[in-house]
Amino acid sequence: MKFVDEVKIYVKSGKGGDGCVAFLRERYRPKGGPSGGDGGRGGSMVVQASRNLGTLLDYRYQQHYRAENGHPGEGRQRYGRKGEDKVLQVPIGTVITDAETGEFITDLSADGSRTVVARGGSGGRGNMHFASSTNQTPRHAEKGEPAIERRLQLTLKLMADVGLVGFPNAGKSTFISRVSAARPKVADYPFTTLVPNLGMVRTDVDKGFVVADIPGLIEGASEGIGLGHRFLRHVERVSVLAFLVCPVPEEGRNPIDDYRVLLKELEAYSPRMLEKPRILVLSKMDLPDTQELVPDVRAFAESEGLSFTAVSSVTGEGVSELTYGLQAMVEQHRMQEATEPSDNPNLLEEEDESPNPDGRAQLNALLSKHH
Repeated sequence: MKFVDEVKIYVKSGKGGDGCVAFLRERYRPKGGPSGGDGGRGGSMVVQASRNLGTLLDYRYQQHYRAENGHPGEGRQRYGRKGEDKVLQVPIGTVITDAETGEFITDLSADGSRTVVARGGSGGRGNMHFASSTNQTPRHAEKGEPAIERRLQLTLKLMADVGLVGFPNAGKSTFISRVSAARPKVADYPFTTLVPNLGMVRTDVDKGFVVADIPGLIEGASEGIGLGHRFLRHVERVSVLAFLVCPVPEEGRNPIDDYRVLLKELEAYSPRMLEKPRILVLSKMDLPDTQELVPDVRAFAESEGLSFTAVSSVTGEGVSELTYGLQAMVEQHRMQEATEPSDNPNLLEEEDESPNPDGRAQLNALLSKHH
Protein backbone atom coordinates (compact mmCIF):
# COMPACT_ATOMS: atom_id res chain seq x y z
CA MET A 1 0.00 0.00 0.00
CA LYS A 2 1.42 3.40 -1.00
CA PHE A 3 0.52 6.24 1.32
CA VAL A 4 1.32 9.06 -1.11
CA ASP A 5 -0.96 11.46 -2.87
CA GLU A 6 -0.86 10.75 -6.63
CA VAL A 7 -2.65 12.38 -9.55
CA LYS A 8 -2.30 12.43 -13.32
CA ILE A 9 -2.85 15.63 -15.28
CA TYR A 10 -2.79 16.75 -18.90
CA VAL A 11 -0.83 19.90 -19.78
CA LYS A 12 -0.45 21.80 -23.03
CA SER A 13 1.80 24.76 -23.68
CA GLY A 14 0.85 27.69 -25.87
CA LYS A 15 1.38 27.64 -29.63
CA GLY A 16 3.73 30.27 -31.03
CA GLY A 17 2.10 33.16 -32.89
CA ASP A 18 2.42 33.26 -36.69
CA GLY A 19 4.60 35.84 -38.39
CA CYS A 20 2.86 38.54 -40.37
CA VAL A 21 3.01 39.33 -44.09
CA ALA A 22 2.57 43.09 -44.51
CA PHE A 23 3.98 46.02 -46.51
CA LEU A 24 4.45 49.56 -45.36
CA ARG A 25 2.45 52.09 -47.39
CA GLU A 26 2.87 55.69 -46.28
CA ARG A 27 2.76 58.90 -48.23
CA TYR A 28 6.32 59.92 -47.48
CA ARG A 29 7.79 56.39 -47.58
CA PRO A 30 6.92 55.06 -51.03
CA LYS A 31 9.44 52.25 -50.69
CA GLY A 32 8.69 51.25 -47.15
CA GLY A 33 8.93 47.61 -48.06
CA PRO A 34 7.92 44.53 -46.02
CA SER A 35 6.88 45.33 -42.44
CA GLY A 36 5.38 42.12 -41.05
CA GLY A 37 6.29 41.58 -37.39
CA ASP A 38 7.11 38.35 -35.57
CA GLY A 39 4.58 36.27 -33.67
CA GLY A 40 4.81 36.06 -29.89
CA ARG A 41 6.12 33.05 -28.03
CA GLY A 42 3.47 30.75 -26.60
CA GLY A 43 3.07 30.50 -22.86
CA SER A 44 4.83 27.69 -21.00
CA MET A 45 3.40 25.26 -18.47
CA VAL A 46 5.23 25.76 -15.18
CA VAL A 47 4.91 23.78 -11.95
CA GLN A 48 5.97 25.55 -8.76
CA ALA A 49 6.25 24.28 -5.20
CA SER A 50 4.49 26.22 -2.46
CA ARG A 51 4.69 25.68 1.28
CA ASN A 52 1.12 26.96 1.56
CA LEU A 53 -0.23 23.72 0.10
CA GLY A 54 -0.32 20.29 1.67
CA THR A 55 -2.28 18.15 -0.79
CA LEU A 56 -2.81 17.47 -4.51
CA LEU A 57 -6.54 17.16 -4.00
CA ASP A 58 -7.41 20.04 -6.35
CA TYR A 59 -5.87 18.22 -9.31
CA ARG A 60 -8.23 15.32 -8.90
CA TYR A 61 -11.15 17.55 -9.86
CA GLN A 62 -9.48 19.52 -12.65
CA GLN A 63 -6.97 17.59 -14.72
CA HIS A 64 -6.57 19.61 -17.94
CA TYR A 65 -4.43 22.76 -18.07
CA ARG A 66 -3.41 24.93 -21.01
CA ALA A 67 -1.17 27.95 -21.37
CA GLU A 68 -2.07 30.89 -23.60
CA ASN A 69 -1.10 30.89 -27.28
CA GLY A 70 1.26 33.52 -28.61
CA HIS A 71 -0.39 36.31 -30.60
CA PRO A 72 0.40 36.76 -34.32
CA GLY A 73 2.63 39.54 -35.56
CA GLU A 74 1.19 42.69 -37.14
CA GLY A 75 2.12 45.24 -39.76
CA ARG A 76 4.49 48.17 -39.20
CA GLN A 77 6.97 45.75 -37.63
CA ARG A 78 4.82 45.17 -34.59
CA TYR A 79 5.54 41.95 -32.73
CA GLY A 80 2.77 39.77 -31.38
CA ARG A 81 2.21 39.58 -27.62
CA LYS A 82 3.72 36.67 -25.73
CA GLY A 83 1.26 34.15 -24.33
CA GLU A 84 0.87 34.04 -20.55
CA ASP A 85 2.55 31.17 -18.73
CA LYS A 86 0.31 28.84 -16.75
CA VAL A 87 1.75 28.23 -13.29
CA LEU A 88 0.47 25.25 -11.30
CA GLN A 89 1.04 25.39 -7.55
CA VAL A 90 1.86 22.09 -5.84
CA PRO A 91 2.99 21.15 -2.32
CA ILE A 92 6.66 20.96 -1.46
CA GLY A 93 7.95 17.44 -2.05
CA THR A 94 6.03 16.79 -5.27
CA VAL A 95 7.82 14.49 -7.68
CA ILE A 96 6.93 14.95 -11.36
CA THR A 97 7.31 12.19 -13.92
CA ASP A 98 6.05 11.62 -17.45
CA ALA A 99 2.92 9.49 -17.08
CA GLU A 100 3.46 7.73 -20.41
CA THR A 101 7.21 7.02 -20.39
CA GLY A 102 7.94 7.08 -16.66
CA GLU A 103 10.73 9.58 -17.27
CA PHE A 104 11.73 11.49 -14.13
CA ILE A 105 11.33 15.23 -14.63
CA THR A 106 11.99 16.89 -11.28
CA ASP A 107 11.59 16.75 -7.51
CA LEU A 108 10.29 20.04 -6.15
CA SER A 109 11.75 19.74 -2.68
CA ALA A 110 12.11 23.44 -1.77
CA ASP A 111 9.62 26.25 -1.39
CA GLY A 112 9.52 28.33 -4.56
CA SER A 113 11.34 25.78 -6.70
CA ARG A 114 9.84 25.56 -10.16
CA THR A 115 10.28 23.73 -13.42
CA VAL A 116 8.99 24.13 -16.97
CA VAL A 117 7.18 20.92 -17.92
CA ALA A 118 6.04 22.07 -21.39
CA ARG A 119 7.77 24.99 -23.08
CA GLY A 120 5.77 27.33 -25.26
CA GLY A 121 6.37 27.36 -28.98
CA SER A 122 8.51 30.11 -30.52
CA GLY A 123 6.79 32.74 -32.61
CA GLY A 124 7.21 32.72 -36.38
CA ARG A 125 9.23 35.42 -38.14
CA GLY A 126 7.42 38.07 -40.14
CA ASN A 127 8.17 38.81 -43.79
CA MET A 128 10.43 41.76 -42.91
CA HIS A 129 13.14 39.19 -42.09
CA PHE A 130 13.11 37.68 -45.57
CA ALA A 131 13.77 40.80 -47.63
CA SER A 132 16.91 40.64 -49.75
CA SER A 133 18.37 42.31 -52.80
CA THR A 134 16.80 39.68 -55.02
CA ASN A 135 13.50 39.44 -53.17
CA GLN A 136 12.48 42.90 -52.01
CA THR A 137 8.80 42.00 -51.56
CA PRO A 138 8.71 38.65 -49.75
CA ARG A 139 5.17 37.39 -49.44
CA HIS A 140 5.74 34.65 -46.91
CA ALA A 141 6.26 34.40 -43.16
CA GLU A 142 6.91 31.62 -40.71
CA LYS A 143 4.29 29.78 -38.77
CA GLY A 144 4.64 29.65 -35.01
CA GLU A 145 5.97 26.49 -33.43
CA PRO A 146 3.30 24.02 -32.27
CA ALA A 147 2.34 23.51 -28.64
CA ILE A 148 3.71 20.65 -26.52
CA GLU A 149 1.27 18.25 -24.92
CA ARG A 150 2.17 15.94 -22.04
CA ARG A 151 0.54 13.71 -19.46
CA LEU A 152 2.21 14.10 -16.10
CA GLN A 153 2.09 12.15 -12.89
CA LEU A 154 2.38 14.19 -9.69
CA THR A 155 3.40 12.23 -6.61
CA LEU A 156 3.41 13.89 -3.21
CA LYS A 157 5.93 12.30 -0.87
CA LEU A 158 5.93 14.96 1.81
CA MET A 159 3.06 13.97 4.06
CA ALA A 160 3.22 16.50 6.85
CA ASP A 161 5.09 19.22 8.69
CA VAL A 162 4.98 17.31 11.98
CA GLY A 163 5.34 13.55 12.32
CA LEU A 164 3.95 11.93 15.47
CA VAL A 165 6.26 9.05 16.32
CA GLY A 166 5.53 6.55 19.06
CA PHE A 167 4.78 2.98 19.99
CA PRO A 168 1.29 1.63 19.30
CA ASN A 169 -1.27 3.05 21.75
CA ALA A 170 0.92 5.98 22.75
CA GLY A 171 -1.97 8.37 22.14
CA LYS A 172 -1.07 9.62 18.65
CA SER A 173 -4.51 9.09 17.11
CA THR A 174 -6.25 10.66 20.10
CA PHE A 175 -3.99 13.70 19.92
CA ILE A 176 -4.51 14.22 16.19
CA SER A 177 -8.28 13.94 16.62
CA ARG A 178 -8.10 16.57 19.38
CA VAL A 179 -6.16 19.22 17.42
CA SER A 180 -7.57 18.72 13.92
CA ALA A 181 -10.67 17.66 12.03
CA ALA A 182 -9.18 14.22 11.38
CA ARG A 183 -11.19 11.41 12.89
CA PRO A 184 -8.98 8.33 13.17
CA LYS A 185 -10.23 5.27 15.00
CA VAL A 186 -9.93 5.73 18.77
CA ALA A 187 -11.07 3.15 21.31
CA ASP A 188 -10.59 2.16 24.95
CA TYR A 189 -8.76 -1.07 24.03
CA PRO A 190 -5.28 -1.59 22.53
CA PHE A 191 -4.99 -1.72 18.75
CA THR A 192 -2.61 -0.59 16.01
CA THR A 193 -3.49 2.01 13.42
CA LEU A 194 -3.04 0.49 9.96
CA VAL A 195 -2.77 3.65 7.87
CA PRO A 196 -1.23 7.09 8.53
CA ASN A 197 -3.70 9.74 9.61
CA LEU A 198 -3.33 13.30 8.40
CA GLY A 199 -4.76 16.37 10.09
CA MET A 200 -4.62 20.08 9.36
CA VAL A 201 -3.98 22.05 12.53
CA ARG A 202 -5.01 25.72 12.53
CA THR A 203 -3.36 27.95 15.13
CA ASP A 204 -4.51 31.21 13.53
CA VAL A 205 -6.44 32.46 10.52
CA ASP A 206 -3.35 32.34 8.30
CA LYS A 207 -1.20 29.91 10.26
CA GLY A 208 -1.24 26.18 10.55
CA PHE A 209 0.58 22.96 9.84
CA VAL A 210 -0.11 19.41 8.74
CA VAL A 211 0.42 16.68 11.31
CA ALA A 212 0.73 12.97 10.54
CA ASP A 213 0.30 10.01 12.83
CA ILE A 214 2.99 7.53 11.76
CA PRO A 215 1.61 4.12 12.78
CA GLY A 216 3.09 1.11 14.43
CA LEU A 217 6.76 1.81 15.12
CA ILE A 218 8.22 -0.86 17.40
CA GLU A 219 11.68 -2.19 18.14
CA GLY A 220 13.06 -3.77 14.98
CA ALA A 221 10.84 -1.72 12.64
CA SER A 222 13.85 -0.69 10.53
CA GLU A 223 14.53 -4.40 9.92
CA GLY A 224 10.99 -5.14 8.80
CA ILE A 225 9.44 -6.19 12.10
CA GLY A 226 5.81 -5.19 12.58
CA LEU A 227 4.09 -2.59 10.44
CA GLY A 228 6.48 0.27 11.13
CA HIS A 229 8.81 -0.54 8.25
CA ARG A 230 6.00 0.25 5.82
CA PHE A 231 5.72 3.80 7.15
CA LEU A 232 9.28 4.80 8.05
CA ARG A 233 9.88 6.24 4.59
CA HIS A 234 7.02 8.66 5.12
CA VAL A 235 8.72 10.20 8.15
CA GLU A 236 11.77 11.04 6.07
CA ARG A 237 10.52 14.40 4.81
CA VAL A 238 8.60 15.81 7.75
CA SER A 239 10.01 18.99 9.28
CA VAL A 240 9.57 18.19 12.98
CA LEU A 241 9.44 14.91 14.92
CA ALA A 242 7.20 14.73 17.98
CA PHE A 243 7.93 11.65 20.09
CA LEU A 244 4.84 10.60 22.06
CA VAL A 245 5.71 8.32 24.96
CA CYS A 246 3.79 6.98 27.92
CA PRO A 247 4.33 4.37 30.65
CA VAL A 248 3.13 0.80 30.07
CA PRO A 249 3.64 -0.88 33.45
CA GLU A 250 2.06 -4.19 32.41
CA GLU A 251 4.76 -4.61 29.74
CA GLY A 252 7.59 -3.22 31.85
CA ARG A 253 8.08 -0.24 29.50
CA ASN A 254 8.86 3.32 30.51
CA PRO A 255 8.85 6.55 28.45
CA ILE A 256 12.62 7.10 28.46
CA ASP A 257 13.41 3.60 27.16
CA ASP A 258 10.66 3.92 24.54
CA TYR A 259 12.17 7.18 23.29
CA ARG A 260 15.61 5.59 22.98
CA VAL A 261 14.20 2.63 21.06
CA LEU A 262 12.30 4.89 18.67
CA LEU A 263 15.34 7.09 18.08
CA LYS A 264 17.46 4.02 17.40
CA GLU A 265 15.00 2.75 14.80
CA LEU A 266 14.91 6.10 13.03
CA GLU A 267 18.70 6.28 13.00
CA ALA A 268 18.95 2.73 11.64
CA TYR A 269 16.58 3.68 8.84
CA SER A 270 18.39 6.93 7.99
CA PRO A 271 21.03 8.76 10.07
CA ARG A 272 19.72 12.03 8.64
CA MET A 273 16.57 11.59 10.70
CA LEU A 274 18.56 12.68 13.76
CA GLU A 275 19.10 16.09 12.16
CA LYS A 276 15.42 16.96 12.39
CA PRO A 277 14.08 19.10 15.27
CA ARG A 278 12.60 16.88 17.98
CA ILE A 279 10.28 17.34 20.91
CA LEU A 280 9.54 14.80 23.63
CA VAL A 281 5.88 14.58 24.64
CA LEU A 282 4.71 12.64 27.67
CA SER A 283 1.13 11.69 26.84
CA LYS A 284 -1.81 10.33 28.87
CA MET A 285 -1.37 12.77 31.75
CA ASP A 286 -4.87 11.83 32.90
CA LEU A 287 -3.39 8.58 34.30
CA PRO A 288 -1.77 8.56 37.78
CA ASP A 289 1.18 6.44 36.59
CA THR A 290 2.07 9.11 34.03
CA GLN A 291 1.93 12.06 36.43
CA GLU A 292 4.51 10.42 38.69
CA LEU A 293 7.04 10.25 35.84
CA VAL A 294 6.97 13.92 34.82
CA PRO A 295 10.06 15.01 36.86
CA ASP A 296 12.20 12.12 35.59
CA VAL A 297 11.21 12.52 31.94
CA ARG A 298 11.65 16.30 32.11
CA ALA A 299 15.15 15.88 33.58
CA PHE A 300 16.02 13.37 30.84
CA ALA A 301 14.79 15.75 28.11
CA GLU A 302 16.90 18.59 29.53
CA SER A 303 19.97 16.35 29.61
CA GLU A 304 19.38 15.47 25.94
CA GLY A 305 18.76 19.10 24.91
CA LEU A 306 15.16 18.33 23.98
CA SER A 307 12.06 20.44 24.30
CA PHE A 308 9.58 18.72 26.61
CA THR A 309 5.91 18.94 27.50
CA ALA A 310 3.27 16.72 29.06
CA VAL A 311 -0.26 16.45 27.69
CA SER A 312 -3.54 14.66 28.04
CA SER A 313 -5.53 14.47 24.84
CA VAL A 314 -8.53 13.25 26.84
CA THR A 315 -8.77 16.21 29.24
CA GLY A 316 -7.02 18.74 26.98
CA GLU A 317 -4.24 19.40 29.49
CA GLY A 318 -1.20 20.90 27.74
CA VAL A 319 -2.64 20.33 24.23
CA SER A 320 -2.90 24.02 23.33
CA GLU A 321 0.65 24.74 24.52
CA LEU A 322 1.99 21.80 22.52
CA THR A 323 0.10 22.89 19.40
CA TYR A 324 1.53 26.40 19.48
CA GLY A 325 4.94 25.00 20.32
CA LEU A 326 4.86 22.74 17.27
CA GLN A 327 3.77 25.71 15.14
CA ALA A 328 6.83 27.63 16.35
CA MET A 329 9.13 24.70 15.54
CA VAL A 330 7.64 24.33 12.06
CA GLU A 331 8.05 28.05 11.34
CA GLN A 332 11.61 27.97 12.65
CA HIS A 333 12.41 25.06 10.34
CA ARG A 334 10.84 26.85 7.37
CA MET A 335 12.92 29.97 8.03
CA GLN A 336 16.10 27.92 8.19
CA GLU A 337 15.28 26.20 4.90
CA ALA A 338 14.54 29.57 3.28
CA THR A 339 17.99 30.93 4.20
CA GLU A 340 20.01 27.85 3.24
CA PRO A 341 21.65 27.99 -0.21
CA SER A 342 20.09 25.68 -2.76
CA ASP A 343 21.62 23.87 -5.71
CA ASN A 344 18.32 24.17 -7.55
CA PRO A 345 18.77 26.81 -10.31
CA ASN A 346 15.00 27.26 -10.49
CA LEU A 347 14.63 28.25 -6.84
CA LEU A 348 12.98 31.64 -6.57
CA GLU A 349 14.76 34.37 -4.65
CA GLU A 350 13.13 35.38 -1.40
CA GLU A 351 13.73 38.06 1.16
CA ASP A 352 16.60 37.28 3.49
CA GLU A 353 15.23 36.00 6.78
CA SER A 354 17.62 34.99 9.54
CA PRO A 355 16.49 32.19 11.82
CA ASN A 356 16.08 33.03 15.45
CA PRO A 357 19.09 31.56 17.32
CA ASP A 358 17.07 31.44 20.52
CA GLY A 359 14.19 29.50 18.95
CA ARG A 360 14.43 26.50 21.27
CA ALA A 361 14.67 28.71 24.34
CA GLN A 362 11.53 30.59 23.28
CA LEU A 363 9.76 27.30 22.55
CA ASN A 364 10.58 25.95 25.99
CA ALA A 365 9.35 29.19 27.52
CA LEU A 366 6.07 28.78 25.65
CA LEU A 367 5.66 25.18 26.75
CA SER A 368 6.55 25.96 30.35
CA LYS A 369 3.58 28.32 30.71
CA HIS A 370 1.42 25.32 31.48
CA HIS A 371 3.89 23.29 33.47
